[in-house]
Amino acid sequence: MAIVDKIASWIMKKRIHQIELFMKYPFDVQEEWLRKLLQLAQDTEWGKKFGYSKISNPAQFSERIPLQNYESLKPFIDRIRRGEQNILWSEEIKWFAKSSGTTGDKSKFIPVSPHSLDGCHYNGGRDMVAIHCNNTPETHLFSGKNLALGGSHYTDYYGDYESYNGDVSAIVIRNLPMWAEYFRAPSVDIALISNWEEKLDKMARATMEQNVTSVAGVPSWMLVLFRRILEYKNVKTIHEVWPNLEVYFHGGVSFLPYREQFRKIIGDNSTANLQLFNASEGFFGIQFEKESDELMLMLDYGIYYEFIPLDKVHDEIPKVINLSEVEIGKHYEMVITTSAGLWRYRLGDVIEFTSIIPFRFIVAGRTKNYINVFGEELMVHNAEQAIKIACDKCGALVEEFTVAPVFMNEDQSSGAHEWVIEFSQAPAQIDFFCEVLDNGLKQLNSDYEAKRFNNFVLKLPLIRVAPKGMFYRWQKSCHRLGGQNKIPRLFNNRFYIDELLHFMEQHLQSHTR
Repeated sequence: MAIVDKIASWIMKKRIHQIELFMKYPFDVQEEWLRKLLQLAQDTEWGKKFGYSKISNPAQFSERIPLQNYESLKPFIDRIRRGEQNILWSEEIKWFAKSSGTTGDKSKFIPVSPHSLDGCHYNGGRDMVAIHCNNTPETHLFSGKNLALGGSHYTDYYGDYESYNGDVSAIVIRNLPMWAEYFRAPSVDIALISNWEEKLDKMARATMEQNVTSVAGVPSWMLVLFRRILEYKNVKTIHEVWPNLEVYFHGGVSFLPYREQFRKIIGDNSTANLQLFNASEGFFGIQFEKESDELMLMLDYGIYYEFIPLDKVHDEIPKVINLSEVEIGKHYEMVITTSAGLWRYRLGDVIEFTSIIPFRFIVAGRTKNYINVFGEELMVHNAEQAIKIACDKCGALVEEFTVAPVFMNEDQSSGAHEWVIEFSQAPAQIDFFCEVLDNGLKQLNSDYEAKRFNNFVLKLPLIRVAPKGMFYRWQKSCHRLGGQNKIPRLFNNRFYIDELLHFMEQHLQSHTR
């Protein structure tokens, strides 16, 4: 191991002791952070409005401050973007993470304060490296470069005042200290190119001759970059290009549907995969152990957590609980209070705790991204697990997919789920794949199984196979290329799937003329 690896790894491993501390005293750490956040914001416009100086415990906090969402905070955020300060947070905020969420959603501009950038986003980045070093004693991570597949950023002008917006990944890259540039690739001028296709092309050419030891980015877009590199190098696996590639840090979407594709395209089973749960609003979870997909809830990033039970999320005044009240196996919408002025903010992400000593969880989906038209309560993680079961059984690989309901009508007494799936390796028999997928869903979700009984409520899923590259072309046609734009997996309506099916039909017609 090179001396730089030894020194850096030793420094990183010291952080593990701090992580173990919040694992041991989670409630003390969370209450301490709540007090800090209230104290730091007590003289802001928001803090004065709600009397932060007089709030002394979590119960008072939840009683006095109503739940918020982006729309309720937007007027305050808009003022900050235009130069007003000390509104939601005590520091000057000039950076805003532009979040588009799932494909087609209206953009949000999430404030990123200096405190949240360093204490949350950068801490998350440091911790993911620390955890990998802890899991890999003989690491050579620091002997090469980290390739980060990020976004881009833009300047907003309000008279003489400037503020900035962009993907949170771009904000992180733009504000990195100079020394950090030594360990990352490609150069900033390439990493922050706004044209996504140009960026991928230049990133591939700039990095394919470098010693890349780690990569980070959304799985679907990382596959596009890998394939472009393989094409330029005229080789079959990424391991032939980067023989020292040690770990892939991934987040944004579930890795489950992509796991087999990455194993195949990298071509080296020794490359580790470390899952992250981060967003424009903050960095929330990191996979702590190699062999487990569970995420550790990171409790000392300047975020105070609350939770809404999933069956209460649509109530006019939802029930909200704190960390000490959560239960294993139940679904909760996350509510966060952050060091960037997001107060009791409904994140929309749904998690399921798998452990409470320490607090570990899986991401189940989003409050908008599930199907419950027929009482089946199908979550994204059910769909992704069932897809994996079907792929393993049928020797298939799925590139992308989306699911929506087929509603009952006068001619159809039963409903169904319609799946549009793009395969990189199609099954030999699509009917058998459909049957295995259906059985997998029954196995994973008892509500779905009940609604499928005798086809009374739900019929067998309807699968439409999309031509290769169809999801990419659809996103490109809608100007939705980029790491922040994600394929909507499950929806209660047919907005996205009908748009996609119409695009597919036009594409097929143009190729049969």
